[in-house]
Amino acid sequence: QVQLVESGGGLVQAGGSLRLSCAASGRTFSSYSMGWFRQAPGKEREFVAHISWSGGSTRYADSVKGRFTISRDNAKKTVYLQMNNLKPDDTAVYYCAAAGAFGVTESRGYSYWGQGTQVTVSS
Repeated sequence: QVQLVESGGGLVQAGGSLRLSCAASGRTFSSYSMGWFRQAPGKEREFVAHISWSGGSTRYADSVKGRFTISRDNAKKTVYLQMNNLKPDDTAVYYCAAAGAFGVTESRGYSYWGQGTQVTVSS
């Protein structure tokens, strides 16, 4: 069992940066691959980024490549999403999630979810 709590969201101007954190509880955090998803109003939840259990491999949605960086600290049981050069289209509720396998980009492949944190980018 893994419980996830996101933080770090907020309001930022276009071109700005934010770093989201996702703190996990449970002894098995380091055995899970982790992902970030987002959901904008009226839209489906979409994949943003994914990181392997060791942190050695990552995947990104095309829309965020070169701007967002996912990382993790297994000792702190935390996964991060550094977001740079933010755009108004990045406005959404951001969720972190835990998956049992690497490379999962579909939300149905994730077993545990946080409650989400709001990111709003003004133009």
